[in-house]
Amino acid sequence: LERAGCPPGAVVEPRGGVRVLQDEELGPGGGRGGPTQLRPQSIQLQLRPGEEQSFQVRFRRAPGHPVDLYYLMDLSYSMRDDLENVRKLGSDLLAALRNVTSSVRIGFGSFVDKTVLPYVSTVPSKLRNPCPERQEPCDPPVAFRHVLSLTADAGEFAERVSRQRISGNLDAPEGGFDAIMQVAVCQERIGWRPVTRLLVFASDDTFHTAGDGKLGGIVVPSDTRCHLDASGVYAKSHLYDYPSVGHLAQVLSAANIQPIFAVTGPTVPVYQELSRLIPKSVVGELREDSSNVVQLIADAYNSLSSTVELQHSPLPPGISLSYESHCGGPPGPPRPHGGFCTGVRVNQEVTFTVRVRAGVCLGTPQRVALRALGFAEELSLELGTLCGCSCTHHPSQDPLCHGGTLLCGVCRCPGGRRGRRCECEGAAEAAGGCWPPNSTGGPPCSGRGQCVCGACECPPGLSGTLCQCDSGGCERHGGLPCGGPQRGECVCGTCRCHEGFGGSGCGCPLGRGPCLRGGQECSGHGSCVCGSCLCQPGYVGPFCARCPSCRTPCQRLRDCADCSAFGLGPLRGNCSRACAHVTTRVLWDPRAGWGMCGGVLAAPAPPAQPCPSPPGGTEGTAGLVAGLVAGTVALGLLVLGLYRVATEVYDRREFRRFQQERQHARWNENNPLFRSATTTTVNPSYRPG
Repeated sequence: LERAGCPPGAVVEPRGGVRVLQDEELGPGGGRGGPTQLRPQSIQLQLRPGEEQSFQVRFRRAPGHPVDLYYLMDLSYSMRDDLENVRKLGSDLLAALRNVTSSVRIGFGSFVDKTVLPYVSTVPSKLRNPCPERQEPCDPPVAFRHVLSLTADAGEFAERVSRQRISGNLDAPEGGFDAIMQVAVCQERIGWRPVTRLLVFASDDTFHTAGDGKLGGIVVPSDTRCHLDASGVYAKSHLYDYPSVGHLAQVLSAANIQPIFAVTGPTVPVYQELSRLIPKSVVGELREDSSNVVQLIADAYNSLSSTVELQHSPLPPGISLSYESHCGGPPGPPRPHGGFCTGVRVNQEVTFTVRVRAGVCLGTPQRVALRALGFAEELSLELGTLCGCSCTHHPSQDPLCHGGTLLCGVCRCPGGRRGRRCECEGAAEAAGGCWPPNSTGGPPCSGRGQCVCGACECPPGLSGTLCQCDSGGCERHGGLPCGGPQRGECVCGTCRCHEGFGGSGCGCPLGRGPCLRGGQECSGHGSCVCGSCLCQPGYVGPFCARCPSCRTPCQRLRDCADCSAFGLGPLRGNCSRACAHVTTRVLWDPRAGWGMCGGVLAAPAPPAQPCPSPPGGTEGTAGLVAGLVAGTVALGLLVLGLYRVATEVYDRREFRRFQQERQHARWNENNPLFRSATTTTVNPSYRPG
C-alpha cells in the first residue's frame, strides 16, 4: 500500500477480538431462576479471515439439578414379566432420584412396531388381539403410544402403567427408533422442561433402522415432526420409514435428551455400538424381569451427570471451531467436535479453551450456541468477520485531498477541483495536453494512460507526452531492450545509446581497445568494428593473425630458386629481373626437401645429379621383410600341428572307452520299465479237488 502511494499513517490493519456480553458468576442461583453452571453466557467475536480467536468456557456441576425422566418400554410379548415389575417401580424410581435432586418428574410410553406386514399380522382379528393363543388378551400393536406426560406424582405413574397390557408382533427387531423420535420431537406433549432430560429405553431385542421400512413398502424418510393423535398414538408410522442412527443422534442432541438403554444381556453388545454413535448415552444390562431397573437408572444417571461434553450447534460455512479440555490434569488434545471431561464431581469446576477461525467473510453476523450436553444452559456466540476498514470517520477538508474529503482512502473532491488528490483545477483537464494537436475527439493519452491536471501519466512500459511510445518496441541486445539500462534507453521505439556504445541496439562498444594485440589493430589484417576484428579475406582468428590460404615463404621463393640455381622453372627466361631480390646458394643435403632453415632456403638437387645410397642399401631391407614373413608362417603351421595332434589323442581315448562299455553291456528282450497290465493272484488256502 505504501509503495502504491498510501501514506504510512493512513494504513489501517483491523484486528479481531473477543467481547463478553454476559458473564454471571457460577453458583446455585442465577439471573434465570436456576443454578448457573456455564460461564460466560454470551460472547461477541470479531474474526479476521485467517486469524484465530480464543476464549475460555468454565463449567461447574451444581448439586440438586432438576431431572425429567421418560420411561419408554417395549411391550412386545417377550416383555410380559418386565411389565409387572415396572408397574411397581414408580415410587422406588422417584425415591432413588430424589437422593440426588429434589425436583424429579417421570413419564411413561410404550412401543411395539409398525402396524403393517411383515412387522405385525394384518389379519383383523390379529390386529385386535395379536396373541389369541394366550389366556390373557393382548392390546393391539402400535408403533408408539404416549401414556403419561412427565409428572411428579408416583401414584399416577403406577395407576397409568397398571392399565397397560402386553402386545405382540411378528419379527424380532422392534420399532423403538420410531418411538424415540416422537418422544424427542413432541416436547409439548411429553412435557419436557429445560432441565436434565433422561430417556430410559427398555427392550429385550434389537431395533429396526432406516431402510427396513422398504420391507413394508414404506420409502418416505422420517420427517422429524410430531404425529401423535388425540389418544397419544403415533398415527403415521405406516407412512414414514424408521429414522437412521445419525438422524436420531442429531435430534436427541438438539433436544438435549440423554438416552439410557436398559436392555437384556444378549443385546447389550448391539446397544453398546449404538451408544458410541449417540452423544451422551449409556447402556445398562437389564435383568430378564427388569427387577434391577431402579439401580440401573440411578447408576446411569450418575455416570451421565459426571460426564461433561461441550458441543456446538451447526457452524456457518467457512467457520471452524476446536476445543481444548482442562479437566484438572494436563490439558487434553484439541478436538474439532467438542470438549470432553469425565468423572466430574459436584461443585468441581472444569475449563475448556475454545478456538474459532474464519476462512471466509460472513455477509451478516451469525449465531452459534455452545452447550454442555444434558444441561439446559448454553453460551450464545455471535460471530462477525472483519473484511473491510472503518474509514468513514475521516474529517472533511483533509489536507491530503487539498481540501476534499478522504473516504476509505479515496479523495472526494469539492466542486471546481479534480484529480487523485484533488490537486487539479476543474478546467485543467480540459486543456489539450492530453490530446494530439488539432484533435477532434478520442480518448485522452492515446487511451493508454490517465490525464492528470492536463498531463498524461503513463503506466510502466509506456512513455511519451501522450503515452504513445512503447518502451518494449526497441531492438534488443542480450535479451534486453537497447542492451539494458547500462548501454542505452528506449525512446519511442528507438534506442538512445549511452556514451561508449553504438549501433541500432546499443550493442557495439565504440573503443578500439578490444581489437589491439601487441599495439597493432587486428594484426594489421583487419579493422575494428563494434569491438571485434573484421578480417581481410584469407585471415581468420579474433585478431586476424592466421591465414590458412596464404602461400608459405618456400612456396613464394621456389620458382626463383629453380631459375637461379638450376635454370629451371617458369621464371628461367626472366630470372635476373624477377628474382633480383633473392640470393640463392646451393647446398648439398640429400635429406632436405624444400624448407626455410635460419633464413636460408634449402632445395633438393635436380634428378639428373647422382645421389649417394643410404647405408645398407635396399637389399638389407628386402631380407628383413622376407625373414619376418617366413617366421610368421612357420609359427602358424606349428600351432596348427599341435592342435591336430591334441585332437587325435582325445578322439582315440574316447573311442577306447566306448568299446569297453559296449563289451560289458547286458541286454534283455523286454523293456525294464514295462509293467504288465495283467496280474495273477493265487489263493494259498485253495485245494483243488
